[in-house]
Amino acid sequence: MTPQPTGRLTAVGGGRYDLLVKRNFEATGDDVWASITEPERTARWFGTWEGDGAAGNTVRLRMEFEEGDAWSEVRIEACEPPNRLALTVETGMGAWRLEALVEESPAGAELTLIHHLDDPGAVGSIGPGWEYYLDMLVASREGGDLPDFDDYYPAQADYFTGQVA
Repeated sequence: MTPQPTGRLTAVGGGRYDLLVKRNFEATGDDVWASITEPERTARWFGTWEGDGAAGNTVRLRMEFEEGDAWSEVRIEACEPPNRLALTVETGMGAWRLEALVEESPAGAELTLIHHLDDPGAVGSIGPGWEYYLDMLVASREGGDLPDFDDYYPAQADYFTGQVA
């Protein structure tokens, strides 16, 4: 089945945008939190990280499902278990400001990934990337087959660029 994009681009003022991508889980908020913060669990769907994962600290991250073997510096801006994680990731394209919010309800937990964009020009590649990674998270938690990035990009690029006002 072809994955369908779900992310929404929202103008936040000053020419800046937030990209929000959500996934729901039949799990507790604590369990979803562990999937996005514990190194052995993040390695299953995103990447390996090392260091002291506390607010104000910088850790090193290697994205496991990207070409090459590059490590990035990730500053932990806020860590409020089990609800909010805010990061600044140094990439070859500059700094990425990210937030992950976990909200629990009787039906399970919802994860919202927010990518704060100063320039929405790259959303056509960034949006499909986050759709892919969050589907990787779902598959890693459910024990299913991991998705193929080629099903996301460039197929979903127009969906995201079409949201730029």
